[in-house]
Amino acid sequence: MIRNVIGGRILPRLLVLIALLAVVGALLYGWNDFDRFTRSPLNVTAKGESIDISRGRSFKDIVADLRQRGLSTAHPLYWRLLGEQMRVVGRLHAGEYAVEVGITPRQLLANMAAGKVLQRNFTIVDGWNFSELRQALATAVVLKHESENLDDAAIMQKIGAGGVMAEGQFLPETYAYVKGDSDLDILKRAHLGMVRTLDALWPARDKNLPLATPYDALILASIVEKETGRADERARIAGVFVRRLRDHMLLQTDPSVIYGMGSRYAGNIHKSDLTTDTPYNTYTRAGLPPTPIALPGKPALLAALHPASGTELYFVASGDGGHVFASTLEEHNRNVECYQRKHCR
Repeated sequence: MIRNVIGGRILPRLLVLIALLAVVGALLYGWNDFDRFTRSPLNVTAKGESIDISRGRSFKDIVADLRQRGLSTAHPLYWRLLGEQMRVVGRLHAGEYAVEVGITPRQLLANMAAGKVLQRNFTIVDGWNFSELRQALATAVVLKHESENLDDAAIMQKIGAGGVMAEGQFLPETYAYVKGDSDLDILKRAHLGMVRTLDALWPARDKNLPLATPYDALILASIVEKETGRADERARIAGVFVRRLRDHMLLQTDPSVIYGMGSRYAGNIHKSDLTTDTPYNTYTRAGLPPTPIALPGKPALLAALHPASGTELYFVASGDGGHVFASTLEEHNRNVECYQRKHCR
């Protein structure tokens, strides 16, 4: 009788205890599984993965996209719990976000909540001309191509520089952009960068330069940019051209002639090209060409505004990426014979 009473009391309590332990165990397992989910990398197997959140897209839609693309196999409830825990549900910013190898759900949601959108870079290379810049922009991924059907003048109008010749007007630099930006956005920033750089450098220029305006400095810098890529030669080459301008000598710079040839240039310059007059032929016309011939970087601008002093009036390519300089025509002719015609004496 007593045994039955005790058994009748203990058994239900035992069952309740077992049930409670099962619930606690399930909760612990679920919490550990959830915690593991928040810290485990997403299923990213290739570089360059990203997710695009358009305006008005719900948290549920974002999770569904991640699951559909195989980036996550976790139950949507886990994502929702994480979002609530981080207090970011309804606070994710629109934009494109990088989904890099090793990124966790927590990191991804943190980036979305902070608006850390994926940034790409576009580099304008020192020495490009404007045509080359446009060709490169046309191949930039994600960027909106709004200039595709515009001529150069229309582009300048669109970026707020109407009436300004496009050549030389964009500062070579690396520009970050995000999805939704356009090529005109980059061009506007690059033009503003060139304007600000010239405005900052021009007042500190060397005295008595034969350059009347910042635009003259831009033209000279573009020639220096095309003549050499060596940092140790820029100011020296600028000095040669400055002295020739002062002495009213023809500049006789091949890159300007080539620019004036346009599509006729096929990789080589001939004697007939040097005698065929164009506005850019510095063998037939005195002074600077009418516009820049390329996009000069800041080092070339500095060289044009602070040329090296000396007596040199000539230079010729040495064949190793540099140049050999001369102060007299006789010395220069010997250098031409030696370094171009390989008749050294």
